[in-house]
Amino acid sequence: MTQTSFRNTGTRPAARFDDAVRAAVEQGLLGERGAVVGFIDIDGVRESVAALRDAFAATPDVLHTFAAKAASLIPVLRLLADCGMGCEVAGPGELRLALDAGFAPSAIVLDSPAKTREELRLALALGVAVNADSLQELRRIDELRSRDTVSVLGLRVNPQVGGGSIGAMSTATATSKFGVALRDAGAREAVVQAFADRPWLTRLHAHVGSQGCPLELIAAGIAETYRLAEEINERLGTRRITSLDIGGGLPVNFDDETVRPTCADYVAALTEAVPGLFDGRYALVTEFGRSLLAKNGFIGALVEYTKDAGGRRIALTHAGAQTATRTVLMPDAWPLRVGAFGADGRPKEGPALAQDIAGPCCFAGDVVAHGRELPELHEGDFVVLYDTGAYYFSTPWAYNSLPRPAVYGFRAAAADGSTDVVFAPVRDAQSLDSIAAESGLAHANALIEPGGASSRPS
Repeated sequence: MTQTSFRNTGTRPAARFDDAVRAAVEQGLLGERGAVVGFIDIDGVRESVAALRDAFAATPDVLHTFAAKAASLIPVLRLLADCGMGCEVAGPGELRLALDAGFAPSAIVLDSPAKTREELRLALALGVAVNADSLQELRRIDELRSRDTVSVLGLRVNPQVGGGSIGAMSTATATSKFGVALRDAGAREAVVQAFADRPWLTRLHAHVGSQGCPLELIAAGIAETYRLAEEINERLGTRRITSLDIGGGLPVNFDDETVRPTCADYVAALTEAVPGLFDGRYALVTEFGRSLLAKNGFIGALVEYTKDAGGRRIALTHAGAQTATRTVLMPDAWPLRVGAFGADGRPKEGPALAQDIAGPCCFAGDVVAHGRELPELHEGDFVVLYDTGAYYFSTPWAYNSLPRPAVYGFRAAAADGSTDVVFAPVRDAQSLDSIAAESGLAHANALIEPGGASSRPS
């Protein structure tokens, strides 16, 4: 198996994934027993983290956190912790996953636009960093915070620099639900006053968006946040703000194997837009997610049937909206590359044929790729959806009560003088018993038994 690194070349070695598909089929992980499976490239993840660290190598004080929502799988999070990453979480579930994965509370950052009092109490008790999303939330923290908490506390601001090409991924628009909108009347002064009133408030946070947001837009938002930090410190006559959380949002190229933009491109854009950002006066926090994991994972799926309809060839697989939700619902914004593999798990060859790759969900729009030119697929072949290491198989949609797919990590390992692919379980395929339990099996008679409707949760 090829061991070429993409850390410096910026290109994902295709042979790694080809070998992993072949081995997964040969070992029975992908096939009738596993009709749809997610795979994570362990070495690729480590290389992506190393590339991020290389890009920020000249920065005196930086904490790189991984956005847990991008791959909310404990073994993946533990791998990232082992790489020296911190973790950004957006709710109590993700906080629990981060703690179970082994992240130190001091390396965890809690972000969310609607934190409950209980979430805040727990974070403050643990010493987790918290970015308040609003001035109202700051007042809630006033009530809950004890003097001995070690949590770093910040305030998220919305620099309102505009949106990218995908509105749902743009968080610095004029009406975004995130942060304090700096250009609204009186908002900037209110933020300055909030810091003046709270000596314990020491961090500013901003996140412009992710997919569809160009580097120039991201840099503009961070530059505005930096200027606000400088203004607050100057007006207060003290170095009140000591750190900046600059978020994540590096977009992913879904067109081919190339990693672009790179982390080095990102740092270069920030250096040009905000020359003082990296001089060490402010500690930095980053929150990358998709850009670290997307190209380090893929979905493999068995072709169950093929058919023709209205002159169109359709390959029906088990990878549909339940595991590629964004692509199915917004195909133009989230297109995926598709690979065709034979029943032996090896790349197919032959004349290209325009084919739809459809999923198992019971609605007409469940198509992950339209009219793709691929070698003709047949029952028993396999398709691979590339660039799905983030937000896809790790965050499935329970439509039609379809079970969550199994996930495996993989890497090459030499044994007996030969090289083969070794797999490690990340998440077991969901059982039908689990689906029934999640669907209220324990309370099956609650709505038909006398008094059942009046019962209270324990």
